[in-house]
Order: sequence, then structure tokens, then C-alpha cells
Amino acid sequence: MKKETRKKAKGGAKSMIYFSLFILLVGCLLFVWYFHEGMNQQTVVTTPLASEQATSLNASEHNQQDSPWQLLLVNKEHAIPSNYTIKLRKVSGGERVDERIYTPLMSMLEEAKKANLGELPIVVAGYRSQEQQEQILKQKIAEFEKTGYSNKEAKQQASQWAALPGYSEHQIGLAVDLNGATYDLYPWLQENSYKYGFILRYPSNKTEITSISGEIWHYRYVGVKVATEIYKNGLCLEEYLGEV
Repeated sequence: MKKETRKKAKGGAKSMIYFSLFILLVGCLLFVWYFHEGMNQQTVVTTPLASEQATSLNASEHNQQDSPWQLLLVNKEHAIPSNYTIKLRKVSGGERVDERIYTPLMSMLEEAKKANLGELPIVVAGYRSQEQQEQILKQKIAEFEKTGYSNKEAKQQASQWAALPGYSEHQIGLAVDLNGATYDLYPWLQENSYKYGFILRYPSNKTEITSISGEIWHYRYVGVKVATEIYKNGLCLEEYLGEV
């Protein structure tokens, strides 16, 4: 009887071990499956900008309310409309953009690999929240103050390099800052981005109009037709929209 009891005990212990291992295996498989699905799933986020903007966005609610979404003008004089809403999608590297520009953006980056040592250019900045834009401006002001500028002077200098919160194209998800493995990427983008609907948003020879110093890395989606006209005529977005 004692031997039978021992056998039953051993058998029960083995069964419990096997059952526990089975549960653990199933759990691991489910985790791997969930992680894989999550990585391949389109990341779409609906973001109402109005809820993020604590500052007043009065300046220009007119902001082409009847214009196509891709031609929304955002600069020092044109604030983001308070009711502006976008859906975001993640790109390679983790940054997010308006889901409507995802396909042309990725097509452009894939083609740009030829001028980037065979590597996919990196989107180092896409969509930004109100808080992120505020932080960027504060950092820029602090940088100028460290070099000897007064707070007032530092703010003036910083505004040439960083847009005011609520007045940044990054907050509408239609602009990206691109980084490459070689400088050759930037001439390629200047000559080819229009084919995919993107423009060099802040050319160095248009600073007086855009109020932003030249940024060879900053590209804005406006659609192929408009981008082609802007490229061929040497315009900036303000000039194309007749805001000069």
C-alpha cells in the first residue's frame, strides 16, 4: 500500500509539473504572438490638438478652413485651428506622422536610400505635442542665454530656429525632420522630394518670408501637384499661397 501511495504521489507531482510547463509554454507563445502582431499593426492615434493647447491660438482661425488639408499654412502668423484633429501612424524609428502622408513618405525614403549609403533615412522628428514644442523652445532659449544673450534677446534668436507652441508644422503631423548617413541625402531630397509631394519647407534664401532660418532637414507634405509647382518656380509655401 505504501508503494502504491508513493507511486500515486510521484505520478501526481509529475502531472503537476507537466501541467505547469504546459501553461508556461502557452503563455510564452501567446506573448510572442501578441508582440509580433503589435509590431506589425498600423499604429493609428486620433489626436485632438485643441485639448493639448493651453495657449491661445487666436491669430488666424481663418487658416484656410476651406483649403485642402495638405495646404494648411502654419507659421508665426497662422496658428493651428483650435478644432484641428489628426490620426497618427508610426514610421520606422518610432516617430509619428499624419497617416495620410505615411505612404508617400516611406516611398520617398526608400528611394532616397540610393543617396544615403544604402540606408533608410531616419525620421528624427515627426508629430509633436504642445508640451513637446514648448520644451524645445525653452531649450533653445536656454542655449542662447548661455552664450550671453539676455532673456529677451534669447527668445528672439530662438524663434528663428524653433516655432512657438501652437504655430509649429510638427504639431499637425505633416512635417518631418530627416537625418541621413551622409550629407548627400540632402541634395537628393531637394531635387527629388517634390515627386512624392514634399517640399523643402524652409529654404535658406526665403528666411525673410518664412521667418525661419534655413533647415535642410525639414520637409513638409503638400501633395505632388503643389510640390511640383513650388519646386519648378523656386517658391516657398507662403509665396505659393499668396501670403506674402
